Amino acid sequence: MSKRTKIILLIAIVLLILGMAFFPTIKNLCNADTLDSASFFSTKKTPLNVNAQILKYQSISDNFRTKGILIPDEEVNLSFETSGKITHIYFSEGSSVKKGDLLAKVNDEPLQAELKKLTAQVPLAQDRVSRQKTLLEKDAVSQEAYESVTTELEKLRADIELVKARIAQTELRAPFDGIVGLRFVSEGAYVSPTSIISKLTKISPLKIEFSVNERQANDIKVGTNIDFTVETGAEIHHATVYAVESHLDAGTLSLKARAIYHNSAGKLKPGQSASLEVKMNEIRNALIVPSIASVAEMGRDLVYVYENGKARQMVVQKGIRTASSVQITGGLQVGDTVIVSGIMQLRDDMEVNITITN
Repeated sequence: MSKRTKIILLIAIVLLILGMAFFPTIKNLCNADTLDSASFFSTKKTPLNVNAQILKYQSISDNFRTKGILIPDEEVNLSFETSGKITHIYFSEGSSVKKGDLLAKVNDEPLQAELKKLTAQVPLAQDRVSRQKTLLEKDAVSQEAYESVTTELEKLRADIELVKARIAQTELRAPFDGIVGLRFVSEGAYVSPTSIISKLTKISPLKIEFSVNERQANDIKVGTNIDFTVETGAEIHHATVYAVESHLDAGTLSLKARAIYHNSAGKLKPGQSASLEVKMNEIRNALIVPSIASVAEMGRDLVYVYENGKARQMVVQKGIRTASSVQITGGLQVGDTVIVSGIMQLRDDMEVNITITN
Protein backbone atom coordinates (compact mmCIF):
# COMPACT_ATOMS: atom_id res chain seq x y z
CA MET A 1 0.00 0.00 0.00
CA SER A 2 1.45 3.31 -1.05
CA LYS A 3 1.85 6.29 1.25
CA ARG A 4 -0.84 8.27 -0.58
CA THR A 5 -3.35 5.47 -0.21
CA LYS A 6 -2.66 5.30 3.53
CA ILE A 7 -3.36 9.05 3.93
CA ILE A 8 -6.66 8.83 2.03
CA LEU A 9 -7.73 5.84 4.12
CA LEU A 10 -6.85 7.68 7.34
CA ILE A 11 -8.91 10.73 6.33
CA ALA A 12 -11.91 8.55 5.45
CA ILE A 13 -11.76 6.84 8.85
CA VAL A 14 -11.64 10.24 10.66
CA LEU A 15 -14.63 11.53 8.67
CA LEU A 16 -16.58 8.37 9.40
CA ILE A 17 -15.92 8.73 13.12
CA LEU A 18 -16.97 12.42 13.11
CA GLY A 19 -20.13 11.62 11.17
CA MET A 20 -21.15 8.95 13.65
CA ALA A 21 -20.50 11.34 16.54
CA PHE A 22 -22.62 14.26 15.16
CA PHE A 23 -25.33 12.23 13.43
CA PRO A 24 -27.99 12.70 16.21
CA THR A 25 -27.54 16.50 16.22
CA ILE A 26 -27.74 16.76 12.42
CA LYS A 27 -30.87 14.59 12.44
CA ASN A 28 -32.57 16.81 15.03
CA LEU A 29 -31.73 19.96 13.05
CA CYS A 30 -33.14 18.49 9.87
CA ASN A 31 -36.30 17.44 11.66
CA ALA A 32 -36.69 20.97 13.13
CA ASP A 33 -36.26 22.58 9.70
CA THR A 34 -38.83 20.22 8.30
CA LEU A 35 -41.30 21.11 11.06
CA ASP A 36 -40.69 24.86 10.64
CA SER A 37 -41.27 24.62 6.90
CA ALA A 38 -44.44 22.65 7.41
CA SER A 39 -45.61 25.12 10.04
CA PHE A 40 -44.88 28.08 7.72
CA PHE A 41 -46.82 26.64 4.80
CA SER A 42 -49.67 25.63 7.07
CA THR A 43 -50.02 29.19 8.58
CA LYS A 44 -50.24 30.67 5.15
CA LYS A 45 -53.56 28.98 4.84
CA THR A 46 -54.82 30.26 8.22
CA PRO A 47 -57.13 33.33 7.97
CA LEU A 48 -55.53 36.63 9.05
CA ASN A 49 -56.93 38.14 12.25
CA VAL A 50 -57.85 41.81 11.71
CA ASN A 51 -59.94 44.59 13.25
CA ALA A 52 -62.85 46.12 11.38
CA GLN A 53 -65.40 48.91 11.71
CA ILE A 54 -68.95 49.16 10.43
CA LEU A 55 -69.41 52.38 8.48
CA LYS A 56 -71.91 54.92 9.81
CA TYR A 57 -72.50 58.62 9.38
CA GLN A 58 -70.25 60.87 11.48
CA SER A 59 -69.18 64.50 11.65
CA ILE A 60 -65.80 65.67 10.37
CA SER A 61 -64.25 69.12 10.35
CA ASP A 62 -61.73 70.48 7.90
CA ASN A 63 -59.32 71.82 10.52
CA PHE A 64 -55.73 72.95 10.36
CA ARG A 65 -53.16 74.00 12.95
CA THR A 66 -51.04 77.13 13.11
CA LYS A 67 -49.30 79.40 15.63
CA GLY A 68 -50.46 82.77 16.87
CA ILE A 69 -49.77 85.40 19.48
CA LEU A 70 -52.01 86.99 22.09
CA ILE A 71 -52.23 90.77 21.86
CA PRO A 72 -54.15 93.23 24.05
CA ASP A 73 -57.54 94.54 23.01
CA GLU A 74 -56.22 98.06 23.59
CA GLU A 75 -52.80 99.38 24.64
CA VAL A 76 -51.37 102.87 24.92
CA ASN A 77 -48.34 104.68 26.27
CA LEU A 78 -49.54 107.18 28.87
CA SER A 79 -48.20 110.73 28.58
CA PHE A 80 -49.31 114.29 29.33
CA GLU A 81 -50.57 116.70 26.68
CA THR A 82 -48.54 119.54 28.20
CA SER A 83 -45.17 120.12 29.84
CA GLY A 84 -44.64 120.64 33.53
CA LYS A 85 -43.49 119.24 36.86
CA ILE A 86 -45.37 116.21 38.19
CA THR A 87 -47.06 117.08 41.47
CA HIS A 88 -49.04 113.89 42.12
CA ILE A 89 -49.09 110.25 40.97
CA TYR A 90 -52.33 108.54 41.92
CA PHE A 91 -51.96 105.02 40.52
CA SER A 92 -50.16 101.92 41.79
CA GLU A 93 -48.08 99.90 39.37
CA GLY A 94 -49.90 96.83 38.09
CA SER A 95 -53.29 98.02 39.36
CA SER A 96 -56.62 98.01 37.53
CA VAL A 97 -58.13 101.38 36.63
CA LYS A 98 -61.40 102.56 35.12
CA LYS A 99 -61.90 104.87 32.18
CA GLY A 100 -61.60 108.48 33.35
CA ASP A 101 -59.64 107.73 36.55
CA LEU A 102 -57.07 110.42 37.40
CA LEU A 103 -53.62 108.82 37.19
CA ALA A 104 -51.20 111.74 37.55
CA LYS A 105 -51.04 115.54 37.49
CA VAL A 106 -48.53 118.26 36.65
CA ASN A 107 -48.37 121.71 38.25
CA ASP A 108 -51.36 123.89 37.24
CA GLU A 109 -51.11 126.74 39.75
CA PRO A 110 -50.52 129.48 37.11
CA LEU A 111 -53.55 128.26 35.16
CA GLN A 112 -55.69 128.09 38.30
CA ALA A 113 -54.74 131.70 39.10
CA GLU A 114 -55.61 132.81 35.58
CA LEU A 115 -58.94 130.99 35.79
CA LYS A 116 -59.73 132.69 39.09
CA LYS A 117 -58.90 136.09 37.58
CA LEU A 118 -61.14 135.55 34.57
CA THR A 119 -63.98 134.15 36.64
CA ALA A 120 -63.92 137.24 38.84
CA GLN A 121 -64.53 139.45 35.79
CA VAL A 122 -67.72 137.66 34.78
CA PRO A 123 -70.18 139.40 37.19
CA LEU A 124 -69.00 142.85 36.12
CA ALA A 125 -69.27 141.96 32.44
CA GLN A 126 -72.77 140.59 32.98
CA ASP A 127 -73.81 143.80 34.75
CA ARG A 128 -72.58 145.87 31.80
CA VAL A 129 -74.61 143.77 29.40
CA SER A 130 -77.69 144.13 31.61
CA ARG A 131 -77.35 147.94 31.86
CA GLN A 132 -76.73 148.35 28.15
CA LYS A 133 -79.77 146.23 27.37
CA THR A 134 -81.95 148.43 29.60
CA LEU A 135 -80.61 151.60 27.97
CA LEU A 136 -81.09 150.09 24.51
CA GLU A 137 -84.75 149.42 25.25
CA LYS A 138 -85.10 153.18 26.11
CA ASP A 139 -83.13 154.17 23.00
CA ALA A 140 -80.49 155.69 25.28
CA VAL A 141 -77.58 153.75 23.63
CA SER A 142 -76.96 152.45 20.17
CA GLN A 143 -77.27 148.85 19.08
CA GLU A 144 -73.54 148.84 18.40
CA ALA A 145 -72.73 149.77 22.02
CA TYR A 146 -74.92 146.92 23.32
CA GLU A 147 -73.34 144.36 20.96
CA SER A 148 -69.86 145.51 22.04
CA VAL A 149 -70.39 144.67 25.72
CA THR A 150 -72.15 141.44 24.77
CA THR A 151 -69.14 140.42 22.70
CA GLU A 152 -66.81 141.21 25.60
CA LEU A 153 -68.80 138.88 27.85
CA GLU A 154 -68.69 136.04 25.30
CA LYS A 155 -64.96 136.55 24.84
CA LEU A 156 -64.48 136.36 28.61
CA ARG A 157 -66.41 133.10 28.76
CA ALA A 158 -64.36 131.69 25.87
CA ASP A 159 -61.13 132.59 27.69
CA ILE A 160 -62.40 130.76 30.77
CA GLU A 161 -63.14 127.63 28.72
CA LEU A 162 -59.66 127.82 27.16
CA VAL A 163 -57.99 127.96 30.57
CA LYS A 164 -60.12 125.04 31.78
CA ALA A 165 -59.00 123.05 28.74
CA ARG A 166 -55.38 123.80 29.56
CA ILE A 167 -55.94 122.72 33.15
CA ALA A 168 -57.42 119.46 31.84
CA GLN A 169 -54.20 118.90 29.90
CA THR A 170 -52.31 118.89 33.20
CA GLU A 171 -54.31 115.81 34.26
CA LEU A 172 -53.45 112.32 33.06
CA ARG A 173 -56.63 110.19 32.96
CA ALA A 174 -57.20 106.60 31.87
CA PRO A 175 -58.62 106.53 28.31
CA PHE A 176 -60.18 103.07 28.91
CA ASP A 177 -60.49 100.31 31.51
CA GLY A 178 -57.27 98.38 31.91
CA ILE A 179 -54.18 97.56 33.92
CA VAL A 180 -51.43 100.12 34.46
CA GLY A 181 -47.92 98.81 34.00
CA LEU A 182 -44.67 99.95 35.57
CA ARG A 183 -44.15 103.71 35.85
CA PHE A 184 -41.07 105.40 34.44
CA VAL A 185 -41.16 108.74 36.30
CA SER A 186 -41.46 109.98 39.87
CA GLU A 187 -43.22 112.92 41.51
CA GLY A 188 -41.19 116.09 40.98
CA ALA A 189 -39.95 115.05 37.55
CA TYR A 190 -40.34 117.50 34.68
CA VAL A 191 -42.18 115.91 31.77
CA SER A 192 -43.22 116.83 28.26
CA PRO A 193 -45.71 115.29 25.80
CA THR A 194 -42.93 112.95 24.64
CA SER A 195 -42.33 111.58 28.15
CA ILE A 196 -43.89 108.14 28.78
CA ILE A 197 -45.34 107.89 32.27
CA SER A 198 -46.50 104.25 32.06
CA LYS A 199 -48.40 101.86 29.81
CA LEU A 200 -52.11 101.05 30.02
CA THR A 201 -53.25 97.67 28.70
CA LYS A 202 -56.73 96.24 28.28
CA ILE A 203 -56.53 92.44 28.62
CA SER A 204 -60.22 91.56 28.66
CA PRO A 205 -60.97 90.71 25.94
CA LEU A 206 -57.75 89.60 24.23
CA LYS A 207 -57.00 89.31 20.53
CA ILE A 208 -55.22 86.39 18.86
CA GLU A 209 -53.25 87.33 15.77
CA PHE A 210 -52.30 84.56 13.33
CA SER A 211 -51.62 83.91 9.66
CA VAL A 212 -52.84 81.33 7.16
CA ASN A 213 -51.25 80.31 3.89
CA GLU A 214 -52.45 81.14 0.40
CA ARG A 215 -54.42 77.90 0.01
CA GLN A 216 -56.47 78.57 3.16
CA ALA A 217 -56.95 82.30 2.57
CA ASN A 218 -60.45 82.01 1.08
CA ASP A 219 -61.66 79.78 3.93
CA ILE A 220 -60.86 82.20 6.77
CA LYS A 221 -63.73 84.61 7.34
CA VAL A 222 -65.42 86.58 10.09
CA GLY A 223 -67.18 84.16 12.43
CA THR A 224 -64.76 81.24 11.94
CA ASN A 225 -64.28 79.42 15.26
CA ILE A 226 -60.84 78.49 16.58
CA ASP A 227 -59.56 76.50 19.55
CA PHE A 228 -56.21 77.31 21.10
CA THR A 229 -53.89 76.42 23.94
CA VAL A 230 -50.96 78.28 25.50
CA GLU A 231 -47.65 77.01 26.81
CA THR A 232 -48.66 77.51 30.45
CA GLY A 233 -51.46 74.95 30.37
CA ALA A 234 -53.31 72.30 28.43
CA GLU A 235 -56.75 73.92 28.80
CA ILE A 236 -58.50 74.50 25.48
CA HIS A 237 -59.79 78.05 24.94
CA HIS A 238 -62.30 79.15 22.32
CA ALA A 239 -62.19 82.27 20.17
CA THR A 240 -63.91 83.67 17.08
CA VAL A 241 -62.39 85.43 14.07
CA TYR A 242 -63.59 89.04 13.95
CA ALA A 243 -61.32 90.59 11.31
CA VAL A 244 -59.31 89.44 8.27
CA GLU A 245 -56.67 91.45 6.40
CA SER A 246 -57.75 92.69 2.97
CA HIS A 247 -54.76 91.24 1.10
CA LEU A 248 -51.97 88.66 1.39
CA ASP A 249 -48.48 89.62 2.48
CA ALA A 250 -46.35 89.95 -0.64
CA GLY A 251 -43.28 88.45 1.00
CA THR A 252 -44.77 85.41 2.72
CA LEU A 253 -47.99 84.94 0.68
CA SER A 254 -49.85 84.58 3.96
CA LEU A 255 -53.06 86.22 5.13
CA LYS A 256 -53.22 87.78 8.59
CA ALA A 257 -56.35 87.45 10.72
CA ARG A 258 -57.43 88.24 14.26
CA ALA A 259 -59.78 86.43 16.63
CA ILE A 260 -61.36 87.65 19.86
CA TYR A 261 -61.15 85.82 23.19
CA HIS A 262 -63.15 87.12 26.16
CA ASN A 263 -60.53 86.34 28.85
CA SER A 264 -63.08 87.33 31.48
CA ALA A 265 -61.00 85.77 34.27
CA GLY A 266 -57.86 87.58 33.11
CA LYS A 267 -55.76 84.39 33.26
CA LEU A 268 -54.06 84.84 29.90
CA LYS A 269 -51.58 87.62 29.22
CA PRO A 270 -50.68 89.56 26.08
CA GLY A 271 -47.52 88.32 24.43
CA GLN A 272 -48.14 84.62 25.09
CA SER A 273 -47.81 82.30 22.11
CA ALA A 274 -50.82 80.20 21.17
CA SER A 275 -51.19 76.90 19.32
CA LEU A 276 -54.33 77.26 17.23
CA GLU A 277 -56.65 74.76 15.61
CA VAL A 278 -58.78 76.60 13.09
CA LYS A 279 -62.19 75.08 12.47
CA MET A 280 -63.09 75.32 8.80
CA ASN A 281 -66.02 73.54 7.15
CA GLU A 282 -67.85 70.90 9.20
CA ILE A 283 -69.64 68.03 7.44
CA ARG A 284 -72.17 66.33 9.69
CA ASN A 285 -73.25 63.30 7.61
CA ALA A 286 -69.96 61.95 6.34
CA LEU A 287 -68.52 58.46 5.87
CA ILE A 288 -65.24 58.37 7.77
CA VAL A 289 -62.54 55.71 8.03
CA PRO A 290 -59.23 55.79 9.93
CA SER A 291 -56.34 57.08 7.85
CA ILE A 292 -54.51 53.75 8.28
CA ALA A 293 -57.40 51.93 6.57
CA SER A 294 -56.67 53.60 3.23
CA VAL A 295 -53.68 52.87 1.02
CA ALA A 296 -52.54 54.41 -2.25
CA GLU A 297 -51.57 52.05 -5.04
CA MET A 298 -50.74 52.97 -8.63
CA GLY A 299 -52.64 56.26 -8.43
CA ARG A 300 -55.68 54.70 -6.77
CA ASP A 301 -56.98 54.95 -3.21
CA LEU A 302 -57.87 51.53 -1.85
CA VAL A 303 -59.84 50.28 1.15
CA TYR A 304 -60.47 46.65 2.16
CA VAL A 305 -63.96 45.61 3.19
CA TYR A 306 -65.07 42.33 4.74
CA GLU A 307 -67.42 40.16 2.68
CA ASN A 308 -68.26 36.49 3.31
CA GLY A 309 -65.10 35.79 5.28
CA LYS A 310 -62.75 37.47 2.81
CA ALA A 311 -61.11 40.85 2.28
CA ARG A 312 -62.39 42.64 -0.81
CA GLN A 313 -60.39 45.45 -2.36
CA MET A 314 -62.44 48.61 -3.07
CA VAL A 315 -61.39 51.73 -5.00
CA VAL A 316 -62.63 54.85 -3.15
CA GLN A 317 -62.69 58.63 -3.54
CA LYS A 318 -61.46 60.77 -0.67
CA GLY A 319 -62.68 64.09 0.72
CA ILE A 320 -61.54 65.92 3.84
CA ARG A 321 -58.53 64.48 5.64
CA THR A 322 -57.57 65.03 9.30
CA ALA A 323 -54.64 63.76 11.33
CA SER A 324 -56.40 60.47 12.12
CA SER A 325 -59.35 60.15 9.73
CA VAL A 326 -60.33 60.56 6.11
CA GLN A 327 -63.70 61.21 4.52
CA ILE A 328 -64.86 58.75 1.86
CA THR A 329 -66.97 60.45 -0.82
CA GLY A 330 -67.33 57.47 -3.16
CA GLY A 331 -66.86 53.70 -3.32
CA LEU A 332 -68.36 52.82 0.09
CA GLN A 333 -71.75 53.07 1.73
CA VAL A 334 -73.27 52.99 5.20
CA GLY A 335 -73.14 49.49 6.70
CA ASP A 336 -69.97 48.35 4.90
CA THR A 337 -67.48 46.58 7.16
CA VAL A 338 -64.11 48.25 6.66
CA ILE A 339 -60.90 46.51 7.74
CA VAL A 340 -58.76 48.87 9.82
CA SER A 341 -55.70 46.78 10.77
CA GLY A 342 -53.17 44.58 9.01
CA ILE A 343 -53.69 46.55 5.81
CA MET A 344 -50.18 45.97 4.45
CA GLN A 345 -50.60 42.17 4.76
CA LEU A 346 -53.97 42.05 3.00
CA ARG A 347 -54.54 40.91 -0.54
CA ASP A 348 -57.72 40.89 -2.53
CA ASP A 349 -59.85 37.79 -1.82
CA MET A 350 -57.74 36.84 1.22
CA GLU A 351 -59.51 34.95 4.04
CA VAL A 352 -59.70 36.93 7.28
CA ASN A 353 -61.17 36.76 10.77
CA ILE A 354 -62.51 40.09 12.00
CA THR A 355 -63.05 41.73 15.37
CA ILE A 356 -65.48 44.64 15.27
CA THR A 357 -64.23 47.83 17.01
CA ASN A 358 -65.85 51.17 17.57
